[in-house]
Amino acid sequence: MSSTTGNPEVIRLFPSYVSKMRVTDPVRDVIDRGVLAAIGELRVGRPDLVEGEVWQSPPSLHKLPAILPLVTCVSEAADRVLDFLNIGPRALSMTGCWANVAAPRAAVKMHAHPNNFLSGVYYLKVQPGADTINFHDPRPQTGIIRPPVIELTAYNTDQVIVTVENGGLLIFPAWLLHSVDENRSDRPRISVSFNLMFTAYAETMGAPLWGEP
Repeated sequence: MSSTTGNPEVIRLFPSYVSKMRVTDPVRDVIDRGVLAAIGELRVGRPDLVEGEVWQSPPSLHKLPAILPLVTCVSEAADRVLDFLNIGPRALSMTGCWANVAAPRAAVKMHAHPNNFLSGVYYLKVQPGADTINFHDPRPQTGIIRPPVIELTAYNTDQVIVTVENGGLLIFPAWLLHSVDENRSDRPRISVSFNLMFTAYAETMGAPLWGEP
């Protein structure tokens, strides 16, 4: 029986994005030294992490002078993301920045970062068994009917696993749900998470798009 239609055209609607970059080695070395020094100072007098434990620093890490190289690097990377999104010149401010140290067997549950525009992670120490992050489908209605599939594709999966590396930098929408699987290595996984929001959002962007009558 002959087909009554031609090949379908697939139209991609409302795609999500994750920007994946790698910090160059000279800059990376400076960033790593500053972050590790800050973590060391914050953990002075604290007991070693136990299996399955995740330690997070206060979310004000970006205010420390030692973290300035990372803040600068993130700012430049975020500008490239805004260019990709065709968003005009807009100042972004880092609203939070914190270190994550995950002991073996530790995991991070699915979550998002409200009240921000962009979020991201910089990776200092990851290794096989502790070198991935999961991004989850943010559309809850897709879970109403989920038939078995022959092969997973970008159009039928409910999560995407992204492999990361030392010196890697990810930036993604703050609303995009993500999680981290159990650290299956025998060493801690160390990363720095951050949030970015438009500077003076209420004053510069908070008005309705249709403007004043």
